[in-house]
Amino acid sequence: MREGYDYLGKYIAPVDERNKDFAITNLLGVSIEKRFIPSIANIIGTDLSSYKIVRTGQFAYGPVTSRNGEKISIALLSGDDCIISSSYSVFKVIDKTKLDPEYLMLWFSRPEFDRYARYRSHGSVREIFDWDEMCMVELPVLEIEKQKEIVKAYRAITDRIELKRKINDNLEAQLSGFYHRIFDDPESSVPGLISDLGEVVGGATPSTDNPEYFCDDGIAWISPKDLTGTGLKFIYRGELCITESAYNSCSTKLMPAGTVLFTSRAPVGTVAIAMNDICTNQGFKSVIPKEEIGTAFVYYFLKENKQLIESHASGTTFMEVSGNVLKSIPAIIPKPDVASRFAAICMPLFEAQRQNELEIGKLQELRQTLISCISSR
Repeated sequence: MREGYDYLGKYIAPVDERNKDFAITNLLGVSIEKRFIPSIANIIGTDLSSYKIVRTGQFAYGPVTSRNGEKISIALLSGDDCIISSSYSVFKVIDKTKLDPEYLMLWFSRPEFDRYARYRSHGSVREIFDWDEMCMVELPVLEIEKQKEIVKAYRAITDRIELKRKINDNLEAQLSGFYHRIFDDPESSVPGLISDLGEVVGGATPSTDNPEYFCDDGIAWISPKDLTGTGLKFIYRGELCITESAYNSCSTKLMPAGTVLFTSRAPVGTVAIAMNDICTNQGFKSVIPKEEIGTAFVYYFLKENKQLIESHASGTTFMEVSGNVLKSIPAIIPKPDVASRFAAICMPLFEAQRQNELEIGKLQELRQTLISCISSR
């Protein structure tokens, strides 16, 4: 064992408190994002007395790690007491003057812990990371004040991220309000089709046979998870960049900055704005706005009419809106002077949102570095 490390089992104890008197009805589950979430289980007619109680400051985890996205579902309850399925294991820190629960949660949040839990899982039908394996986890148990300093730094970064997200949410609500205030007036637009808003462009997937196709400084190429997995409004590049030869081989159009990216496969209707030249895989049907209409209007039209567009999706393997169908969906076409006025309102707020997203990205990197540094102490 490394110097300064100790077995987790010395600091934690299992908890098996049942909801016998039905005093708690707040049923939660634990996600692979390592947080408690509302349960989607149908509990009509279910005997909740056998469910486990999780008290504030206690942990719960799902021992089954197979078919779980290579992650272990584990979380620390910071809110009100809840109940949880008996399939979860619940435990607590024995002495908080020796091990801070939030510090321990940071340890569990490391990608290395997910890999460790998967490696140590065992079983034939289902692979389990059981209680004995949890107790054998080795972690650096620093002086409690050092632990609290790390937790305090993590909280400060997280609070800043949440502040920036709330600011962006408020700005987005304002922008959505402006859109409706202006374009709910029939005099602001004329009827048309989505194809009248700009060029509708489908994506394609480049060949992966040649590893040289993928590079750090080539053409930005994105997949839907670059939108759905990040929640970003402004996209610069995806996980991958491809060389010019790869781009030519997949016969997709290079779209300019200002293109509105739109996911056309499940989930249908996630939108974002390209901030540089970009190409996409076939999960997109994006719109290159006409100059007189502009990015701002196209973005909000697609976003505010998500349900309308979703209703045109079809398919057996997965739901998708085809390019021809998207082009033919009814739309409103803003009058040039109104579109220009709307763009003038949006652009300063877009820039504020963009700067906030950039700061959030840097803070997330800093937070991950802080978590990673725990194991190097």
